[in-house]
Amino acid sequence: MLKSIGKFSFVVVVCLFLSSFYASSALCENPNESPRDTTVTGATISHSSRDSMSVESTDEYLPKWYDMIARIPGDWVEYSKETFQLKNIPWIVGVTGATAVFIVTDRQWYWTETKWYDESPTFHRFSNWMVFTGDGRFQFGIVGAFAAYGFVFDDTRALRTASETTEAILACGGVVQFLKHITGRESPFVATKRTGAWRFFPNQIQYSKHVPHYDAFPSGHLATATTTLVVIADDYPELTWFRPVGYVALGAISSSLVAYGIHWWSDYPLALVLGYSFGEIAAHPIGVTLSEKNSTEETKLSLVPVSYPRGAGIGVALSF
Repeated sequence: MLKSIGKFSFVVVVCLFLSSFYASSALCENPNESPRDTTVTGATISHSSRDSMSVESTDEYLPKWYDMIARIPGDWVEYSKETFQLKNIPWIVGVTGATAVFIVTDRQWYWTETKWYDESPTFHRFSNWMVFTGDGRFQFGIVGAFAAYGFVFDDTRALRTASETTEAILACGGVVQFLKHITGRESPFVATKRTGAWRFFPNQIQYSKHVPHYDAFPSGHLATATTTLVVIADDYPELTWFRPVGYVALGAISSSLVAYGIHWWSDYPLALVLGYSFGEIAAHPIGVTLSEKNSTEETKLSLVPVSYPRGAGIGVALSF
């Protein structure tokens, strides 16, 4: 049964991840979360109006040292202005629907992955490492590496990537934290209900004292990792292998966070959208257009019932 559930999980995750990376669209996680120790929107990205500079001049573009902070309010405005439009209703419905579908199977997946975590030393070690790579501290380590390389070798692109990644993480992290403080969803390892209690607009004093009881939704780990991936991939388009490898890594991070007990699978659709959106906005400081794809293909959200000898589930795929 576990193998069947694992195959089902993999198919659904791949479908969701491939679709979510086209959606429009810390810090993000409390650094003290450690359950194993003791204790909305979307649109298709159109690159038709990328930086107005040519490729050659873009390579020489370097933000001011303070732009990584100064641009954050503008990033929030840009995201809100371009996302909350009537034409994006299908994407909003899609992300909401994907979240709802995952909520239905959250508990089953959590039981399955925690069993793997407890019984397999290899999976245990792998999950711990992937959880670390989703931590904001790891992403800022990447920022530091780009900044150091840029200063030492006078590499403008590396310095720009460090600045834009910082901007994206902070801008995305601010939104993620705002949503966490509003939704108040329990993490799996402290759940008092089958898929975690939701305490909307929780007491903020209680929130600060018992963070894991309120901060599961959406996933800051995944949003931070996603936005870092997008900025680097956009700034280094010649690294054609980077996105596919990064997508696989994001899937591994997601699975590991569930196994570790920090997140539910339904915490991820919105996190992916936020991470992708703010990564695109930060990587294209002169403006990024969020619009419908120039394609005749229709966007479809498909829900597929899946049965097992001892249970059932629902698969989801967003195609376009």
